[in-house]
Amino acid sequence: MLASLLPSRPGRSAIAAALVGLAGLGAGGWYAFAQVDGERGIAPVAATSDIEVRDIVVDVTAETGVAAREEAWAEAQRKAWEKIDGPSLPDSTIDSLVSAIVVQRERIGPRRYIATLGVVFDRERATSFLGAAGQIQRSAPMLLLPVTFSGGTALMYERRNEWQRAWAEYQAGASRISYVRPSGSGGESLLLTYGQSGRRSRTWWRNVLDQFNASDVLVPIARLDYAYPGGPVEGRFTARYGPDSIFLDSFTLTAQNPAQLPAMLDQAVVRFNTIFERALAAGTLRPDPSLNIEGGELTPAVARLVELGRRYQAQDAAAERGAAAARQPGERATSDGTITDAPINTPPPEGSVALYTVQFQTPDAAAFDAILGSVRGTPGVRNAGTRSTAIGGTSVMTVSYGGSIGELAAALRARGLNVQQGGSALLISR
Repeated sequence: MLASLLPSRPGRSAIAAALVGLAGLGAGGWYAFAQVDGERGIAPVAATSDIEVRDIVVDVTAETGVAAREEAWAEAQRKAWEKIDGPSLPDSTIDSLVSAIVVQRERIGPRRYIATLGVVFDRERATSFLGAAGQIQRSAPMLLLPVTFSGGTALMYERRNEWQRAWAEYQAGASRISYVRPSGSGGESLLLTYGQSGRRSRTWWRNVLDQFNASDVLVPIARLDYAYPGGPVEGRFTARYGPDSIFLDSFTLTAQNPAQLPAMLDQAVVRFNTIFERALAAGTLRPDPSLNIEGGELTPAVARLVELGRRYQAQDAAAERGAAAARQPGERATSDGTITDAPINTPPPEGSVALYTVQFQTPDAAAFDAILGSVRGTPGVRNAGTRSTAIGGTSVMTVSYGGSIGELAAALRARGLNVQQGGSALLISR
């Protein structure tokens, strides 16, 4: 109906579609779909528990290129077995333990084979030879939030990127870290953003971690600086973890050109895993106790702190009640801690100060700071301490003043404040 009312000319259908789209913004479904539309997610590879040894360099010459490759693969298997401290075994036995050969880079000639290989050992078969070394103790599930800084922007799962891809393709089965790697598809791209990594609220973090069945969070940060288009790319990497963004370690890598960037990021992922495993072994990488709130109950350590705080509050309240009961009406505390008579409408004795309650309106933080500063700068005011703070409402302070409440009200008015006096208290505002 809307399209039929438009004049017939080229582009009419595009205009009609735009108007229909604008009208659809009133419906929450249209707008929500637009925010998560497009290709965002990268599904992580399936993690296996096999033992993977990477970056085995081989260079073999033989009568033919095929023979050179076979000898190089056998040599890579021996080197990989030695790298994981395996006992001395025949080549045939080592070959029976290998489940896959991963070709990272290779060059094949008529009689020569040069390559960088990865060797994957079947853990069930290899454990019988490795003993306890083949068994690993893994960390608690850790939510992974890979952050990329490039071109002045911070990116996580909002759209596909190379840093996200490097972590999604990392084979983490042999790692001691139990990574929880979101794909970043759908609503995950809205929830898991760089702003989330800067939050400190345990309640907010607990809600996010519960959605991914994780206990804590790991934040590997990659800051990529391009020297010039097509030139070297410097990557500065920082490892952080936990809701308080605790620093673990940092390092720098360089790719000669953008084509080598994926290889550099793959290398960085391996370095990060080593950092996280080292922190786990040192006891640094452990879930924050303040995040372990299940069923509305606090952990024993946090519960003890809460109970101790309540006990101190009760002791302070009892001491204040005792002091108030021993004090007669109209009495005031002197500067040396003694109690002296200081009627409301007359100045206290020389050498003593009176304590007055002053309420002040604080619509925002700036008003709070301004009024508190004005009161403390008023002549005769010895001290002014806040008793309660209510931004957007009325805050309360206690003022030590060497004079009557009427004199205090006059001194505050001289500072440009609006003062209302009622009994032994004042209400001030700007």
